[in-house]
Amino acid sequence: MIGTSETTGEVTVRFQHSDDIWRDFPALVPFALHVEGVGPGVSVDDQVARYCDLAARRAAPESELPEIQAWRRAFTRMGLKPTQYRCASESLLRRFRKEGALPRLHPLIDLCNAVSIAFAVPVAVFDVAYVSGPLEVRYATGEETYLTFSGETEHPAAEEVIFADAEGRAHARRWTNRQSGLSAVRDTTADVLIVAEALHESARADVERLATALYDELTALWPVSPKSEILAASAPRFDF
Repeated sequence: MIGTSETTGEVTVRFQHSDDIWRDFPALVPFALHVEGVGPGVSVDDQVARYCDLAARRAAPESELPEIQAWRRAFTRMGLKPTQYRCASESLLRRFRKEGALPRLHPLIDLCNAVSIAFAVPVAVFDVAYVSGPLEVRYATGEETYLTFSGETEHPAAEEVIFADAEGRAHARRWTNRQSGLSAVRDTTADVLIVAEALHESARADVERLATALYDELTALWPVSPKSEILAASAPRFDF
């Protein structure tokens, strides 16, 4: 929710997962990071090359990775065919395996995509300027709206897992499968929320390593001071 800090008077925004998501996916380990000042005027070529090299060293195909298998099981539980709807990290790994490179879109997105394939963990980046109020990962009611990258409006089906804001706008569909064009990063973006989520057995340790890597890269590339937190069912909210 949007509120005011009693100690500082600053406006805060909240990111969280609903109680239903924690109940149905108790292995979930989410990481959230908020950072301001991440403009397009930096080069991430060296960083992207390094993380792509780490991804290339994996001997197994993406379908055999425990990180991806956990998301496939989650998609099956959501009633989705896991080979039709893939989590974002699996889609990126498949493209990287076939093409030997990732698309270059924006320094921040390029960095996060490279980190995603290195850890085989989905990483989403939202332009906070286009998110209204609390952003919650929850089951859809069927009344939310979703803006595609081509400008079309869709309505996620009831019970689909979405990233929903206070105005009923879905900023991602099918959980980690498809992000909305509404809050996508663009050259004018400066204020972002980054979310990484994992479900596999060693998720906690791997997400901690991902969080450290991403924090170190951001502070080395931009003059920024990110705020971040690894969430849990006992402490599910991230205020920023």
